[in-house]
Amino acid sequence: MWAWDWCQEIVGLVLPVACSGCGEGRVVLCEECRRVLGAGPARRVRPWPEPPGLPPVYAVAEYADRARAVLLAHKERGMLALAVPLGRALALSVRAACGEGRGGPLSLVPVPSARAAVARRGHDPVRRIARAAAGVLRREGMAARVRPVLRQRRGVADQAGLSARQRLANLSGALAVTPGGLAGDEPVLLVDDLVTTGASLTEAARAVRAAGGMPLGAAVVAAMPVRALGCTRR
Repeated sequence: MWAWDWCQEIVGLVLPVACSGCGEGRVVLCEECRRVLGAGPARRVRPWPEPPGLPPVYAVAEYADRARAVLLAHKERGMLALAVPLGRALALSVRAACGEGRGGPLSLVPVPSARAAVARRGHDPVRRIARAAAGVLRREGMAARVRPVLRQRRGVADQAGLSARQRLANLSGALAVTPGGLAGDEPVLLVDDLVTTGASLTEAARAVRAAGGMPLGAAVVAAMPVRALGCTRR
């Protein structure tokens, strides 16, 4: 663990803080916000328009209100203790995406953050949540492991303000699997913290397929609400 990680966790333990989801109380995450993240069930979500090549995506929450605040606190404010409840939420989505009866080994492949973003934040939020989710799944009897094999092979523009079509074009060909990162026909599940237009997961799936992997689907903590982006749930 990086020195920065230790500092953030020690600060979170020593100094009383308000709930990251609702701002009430003096806890990192209150029971109601934990319920919002972990109540389930995770469901299939579809961005609209749905990008060609996007694997089935499952989410346990809407990216709004409490869930949005918790994800941002973990990602941008370095509230590292939130990786545990977020990992539990992601594990619910993973279960839904690959089926409750799956018992064979499962590789969770996180969508990578840009190096500049990781340096600015001091951590890689998606990889951290993925590791927490894998720990939950292993305790529940699923042979899950995190395989951070995707990397960015070229720079991309800031996605903020881009349309769904522009995001797809911006990310097209941007990711690649590290040489030897995946075994032939290896089943993998893509994981991310949230899905908006689906452009990132579509590009990640393309890169995995190009390397001979088999993306079974994708699991995220949250999806944009219908009113914000046209995502549908079923």
